[in-house]
Amino acid sequence: MRVSGAIVGVVAFVGVTTAAVLWGPSLHLDTPSAEGDPTNWCTVTVDGEAQYGLSPEGANNAALIAGVAFQRGYGVNGVTVALATAIQESGLRNLDYGDRDSLGLFQQRPSQGWGTEAQVTDPYYSTNIFLDVLARVDGWESMRVTDAAQAVQRSGFPEAYADHEAEARAWARAFTGDPAAVVACAFTGRVTTSAQDFAARVDADLGGSYTVDVLGLQGAESLLGVRPLEASEQTFHALQSWAIATASTTGVTWVDNRGSLWLPTGATSVGEPTPASAAYPGVRLAVTTG
Repeated sequence: MRVSGAIVGVVAFVGVTTAAVLWGPSLHLDTPSAEGDPTNWCTVTVDGEAQYGLSPEGANNAALIAGVAFQRGYGVNGVTVALATAIQESGLRNLDYGDRDSLGLFQQRPSQGWGTEAQVTDPYYSTNIFLDVLARVDGWESMRVTDAAQAVQRSGFPEAYADHEAEARAWARAFTGDPAAVVACAFTGRVTTSAQDFAARVDADLGGSYTVDVLGLQGAESLLGVRPLEASEQTFHALQSWAIATASTTGVTWVDNRGSLWLPTGATSVGEPTPASAAYPGVRLAVTTG
């Protein structure tokens, strides 16, 4: 991962011409938490119909888990197992408490050999060790999601993971680049970051096959581009989904994937790409740096 040192030009943000697709967190959600604050909420809409919601914290953690799994070679099924497990165990919150000594996103127990307290509350460590154990489960790829999760977790409620399979698969489809799974987030407040910190987060979540370029400056924002080593519509959509879901913690203020535009109000639109968007071999976005 590198941050390009050259400023290749200040790219003025120009809104794309919108087509007739707009959606956001005000739509009905299939989770009880949808009764929360609609100005701080994330959704994934699948096939234009089913919709599932998470808090910005939950969406950020889901993107982290999915990114780590995806960079390790896990596809939709593997990401689904990991997300369904974390939804059941912690509600996608990095908890500092739990049953007995259970901690973190996956409620892993230090006393049972999962690691130290500091390790199991590190989202990257806890995700990686979950995936390490999953990889050792013979035939997990052909198991039901709840059975694969249970083979890792050894829960007292082995069927509970099945309750979250549809939701987990919807998010997994978005984070692995399925264009029929669309992520939107709305949140208030802004996080100030730097291009270097943003690049470090990309590297931690998605691995070294992505480059972050500094494209210019616009007021208090840095205009950045993220381009994958292997460019495709799938990797572009996966990048956009990840950037939106993590925006409440990374300082991202808009994401543009060739005319597919997201704003932190929760609105998304699909239209013709601007010349700058069409020319860049990746996803363009802005982060608050001032």
